[in-house]
Amino acid sequence: MSSGKITANIIDIRAKSIFPGTVEWSDGKITRIDPTTDQASTYLMPGFVDSHIHIESSMLLPTEFARQAVVWGTVATVSDPHEIGNVLGVAGVEFMLENASHSPLKFCFGAPSCVPATTFESAGAVISVAEVETLLADERIGYLSEMMNFPGVLHGDAECLAKIAAAKKLGKPVDGHAPGLRGQQAAQYIAAGITTDHECFAHDEAIDKLAAGCKIAIREGSAARNFEVLYPLLGTHPGMVMLCSDDKHPDELLLGHINQLVARAVASGINLFDALLAACCVPVDHYDLPVGQLREGDPADFIEVASLESFEVKRTWIDGQLVAEEGISKLASVATEPINRFVPQTISAVELATARGLAASGESCTVRCIQAIDGQIVTGSTTAEVPVVDGYAQADLANDVLKLVVVNRYAKAELAIAFIKGFGLSQGALASSVAHDSHNVISVGTNDDDIAAAVNLVMESRGGLSAVCLSKAEHAVLPLPVAGLMGTGTCDEVGNAYSQLDRLVKSWDCPLRAPYMTLSFMALLVIPDLKLSDLGLFDGARFEFAPVVL
Repeated sequence: MSSGKITANIIDIRAKSIFPGTVEWSDGKITRIDPTTDQASTYLMPGFVDSHIHIESSMLLPTEFARQAVVWGTVATVSDPHEIGNVLGVAGVEFMLENASHSPLKFCFGAPSCVPATTFESAGAVISVAEVETLLADERIGYLSEMMNFPGVLHGDAECLAKIAAAKKLGKPVDGHAPGLRGQQAAQYIAAGITTDHECFAHDEAIDKLAAGCKIAIREGSAARNFEVLYPLLGTHPGMVMLCSDDKHPDELLLGHINQLVARAVASGINLFDALLAACCVPVDHYDLPVGQLREGDPADFIEVASLESFEVKRTWIDGQLVAEEGISKLASVATEPINRFVPQTISAVELATARGLAASGESCTVRCIQAIDGQIVTGSTTAEVPVVDGYAQADLANDVLKLVVVNRYAKAELAIAFIKGFGLSQGALASSVAHDSHNVISVGTNDDDIAAAVNLVMESRGGLSAVCLSKAEHAVLPLPVAGLMGTGTCDEVGNAYSQLDRLVKSWDCPLRAPYMTLSFMALLVIPDLKLSDLGLFDGARFEFAPVVL
C-alpha cells in the first residue's frame, strides 16, 4: 500500500526545526504535512543515504543488500559497480542494474571509470571510453564512478580526461579517489572536474580538498575507518560533507548502517541537523537523487526513529511502501542466475616454495615487506630478514613475516608472491577471490601447504572465501558464485557464513578487525605504499614494480 498517514515529531532538516505533525501520502507521494498539538513519542525524518558504496563488497546481490539496509533506515545508495565491472565489464554493470530494478531501494549506479584500475594487473575486462559514454547516456546511470587514476588526471592522460568530459557534458557528477593528495596537486585534480572524495584519511588532507571545492564523503567501512579523524568536518563544513561505507561486509550490515554513524556523530557533539544534513540531504542534492526529503509533493521516502540519540529505526517507507518494521524487512528475495568469469587452476606447495621471484642466496636475505595496517587500506613499506631454504626466501613466522600470494583467476599463469607483516597468524591460511580491483585470488598464510589448500578451495568454488589449517583439520569456505564476489543467499545466510570464517581466522591469532577485508585490499595497486598484483610486487609511491628480494 502506497497511501497512508502518520503522526510523529517531524524533523525538517533544512529548516532546522522539529514539530509534532501529521504526514499524509497517496500513490507514493506526500500530499499533506500538517502541524498538530498532539503529543508524539517518535520522530519522522528523511531516510538515510550511503553516499559511496560498492554493493559487491557486502557479498550480497543488490536486492539482498536492500532487504537488510532498509531495516536500518537506508532508502538510497550511491553505488559504484566497479568491482563486478573489473570481472565482467559492461555486462557486470548491466547485471547490477537489472537485479537492483527488482527492489524499491533507490540505487544510483555509476559508470566505472577505471576498468582495469591499472595496467599492472590482469583484470577480466576493459571498459573503454566509448562504453563509459554509452553507460553515462543511460538514465539509470547517475554519475562517473571514482576516478582512481589520479596520476593520469594530473598528467593529462587523454583517456581519463575523455571520461570526465563525457560526464560533464551530460551534467553528471564525477567521483574522486585520491588518497593522501594535498595542496596544489589536490586542487589540480579537483579542477579537472572531480566533485567528491571518499579516500581522505587525515583532517588536513580533507581541508585541502574542501578548499578546492570538493565534497568529502566520510568513510567508515569494514576495513577503512576514517570517521574518528574526519567527523569534526560535519560541524565545520555543513553542506559539503556526506557519510559513506565504501565497503561493508555482511556481518556488519546485520548490525547497522548509516544510522550508526549519525548516532556516533551526535554522541560526539555534532549538531543534530548538521549530522542529518550529511546523512540524508547532501547526497540527494549532489547526485540529484529521486529521493524524498519529507516535503509536500516529494516521494514518500522517510523513516520513523525511536530517539534522536540511538536512531533506532522503527519503520522505513520508500515511495509510500512500508519496507521494514521493528527490525524486520518486508522485502522479498529475488531469484537470480549467477554470472561469472573464472578459469580455475590448482596450485601446489612446491610452486609456492620455489617461485621465481623468491630466488636468493645464502642462509638468509633481506626482502621488501608489505605492512598491513588495521583499519586502513593504505599499507606501509618495510624490510625484513628471512631465511633462505634451498635457494628461495621463505616466511619467518616468529617475526610475523608471512607469504602473500596472488593467483590469476582469468588464465593460467605464474604465481606472484611477496611478504607481509601485520596478519599475526600463528597457523593456517586464508584466501579470497575478492581482491581489489581485478579480483584475482589472494591468500596469506603461515605455510605453503595451508596456502595452497586455501587457494584451491576458492578455485574449486569458482570464487569465494576460505580458511584452512591442515594440522588442526580445520577448514571452511563461503562460495561466491556471482562474479566470484557475491553469494546468492540472504544477509543472514552470507553474514553468518562469513562470521564463521572470521572467527576461525581470529582463533589462529589474527589481530585484525576484518582480516578478509584487509586481505582484499592488499592487491589494490592505486593505494600506496606496497601492494601485490598477479604480476608482481608493486610500489604505489613510484607506480612501478619492485623486486621482492633485495
